Amino acid sequence: MGSLPCGTLLGVVQMSQRITFAELLAMLNEQVGDLREHRSGRNVQYSLATAVLSAFSVFYMQSASFLAHQKLIQSQKGNNNVRTLFGVEEIPTDPQLRNLLDPVAPESLAGVFGEVLDLCAERGYLEAFRTLDKQLLCALDGTRYFWSNKVHCASCSVRQDSRSQVGYAHYAVIPVIAAPDKSQVLALAPSFVEPQDGVDKQDCELRAASRWLQRYGPEYAPWRMTLLGDDLYCHQPFCQEVLTHGFGFIFVCKADSHITLYEWVDAIAQGGHVPTLKERVWNGRHGEVWTYRYLNNLPLKRGADALLVNWCELTVVHEESGDQLYYNAFVTNHALSDDTVKPIAQAGRTRWKIENEGNNVLKTKGYHMEHNFGHGQNHLASTLFLLNLLAFLFHSVLELGDWKYKTLRAALGARRRFFTDLEALTRYLVFPSWEHLLDFMFDGLELPRPP
Repeated sequence: MGSLPCGTLLGVVQMSQRITFAELLAMLNEQVGDLREHRSGRNVQYSLATAVLSAFSVFYMQSASFLAHQKLIQSQKGNNNVRTLFGVEEIPTDPQLRNLLDPVAPESLAGVFGEVLDLCAERGYLEAFRTLDKQLLCALDGTRYFWSNKVHCASCSVRQDSRSQVGYAHYAVIPVIAAPDKSQVLALAPSFVEPQDGVDKQDCELRAASRWLQRYGPEYAPWRMTLLGDDLYCHQPFCQEVLTHGFGFIFVCKADSHITLYEWVDAIAQGGHVPTLKERVWNGRHGEVWTYRYLNNLPLKRGADALLVNWCELTVVHEESGDQLYYNAFVTNHALSDDTVKPIAQAGRTRWKIENEGNNVLKTKGYHMEHNFGHGQNHLASTLFLLNLLAFLFHSVLELGDWKYKTLRAALGARRRFFTDLEALTRYLVFPSWEHLLDFMFDGLELPRPP
């Protein structure tokens, strides 16, 4: 995100109250305080809160050696940044941390995601994400965050790799709030793909998404959300479940997997009755022709019980060569017209933000989502993944709602430079709080502050 003039920043602060790291961390602390102690006996050197916050600090600082550096600085200075920034009194060793976290189910920490969303709404930052008659767009996508041919646990899915060798994997459905014109996405609580008690079939992405609806639907539906997803989600039982829980949907709809619907499209097209809109768009280098077609009330599948949906497609071609640059088609519960087809197609395309601003950032921009931080025998891999996702959410929210954080990120340019500076500073200095750390960086860069 580009930098803003100081006066503009001040205007944003006056309109929407600042969100601070201390507030976000307090939410995590409150959630950790509700964890049930799984250990017995008196020899309990480290609390569960210590383990959770220690692991979270590694992901938040994007430094695998953060705890080791803080142990060293503790021996030299008698204090450390894990204590001052994250409230951890004693730093456990890596084996101790993994043993403490393995029995902790990730769902026991997932409530923080909803609380952060509430805070964003309360401070006015969620409104910028609303589109389509003030709806929030929530993109769903499954991603793999662990794979091994040897290491496995009771929560692993069994898969075959490209060489037909049996492997063990962890997958999760990650929902994110996105908007066409926003560079941030806001992660919501994930749903894990893992064996379910009393179910013989191997779990899958669609079942995990269904469980997400059942668990979080009552919490998130009042926010007025439309779900986005690829063709996998364009499945009648799931679409009906989405509507039952009070959500809208815009899902990719491919011809080879929805034969009945496209038979209707083709038949109506032969009669010349498919509404069509065309517009010329200049992309900065050359002209493009964008063509929209749409129809309402088409059956999603064959049979009298078929769900009626609304269908649209967008085709983009090079104005001069006629080469096709983009094509996709969607089905939705939102009514389509000449006025609504463009914003609905744009919303459908926003699904790609879960790949570009979501999964790609988590995999390649310092969070190392696919790295094996520890697997364990129960929940360790999933709980560490959730804490990593929560760190991603905290940084996204701070870039959205903390003018100090936002200004520093803009001044330093590359994302990696910001975290490299954090690692270097906290390796040699102890800061009384995250706020002091931001102020130190502000003064060092001689950045202007609002009055």
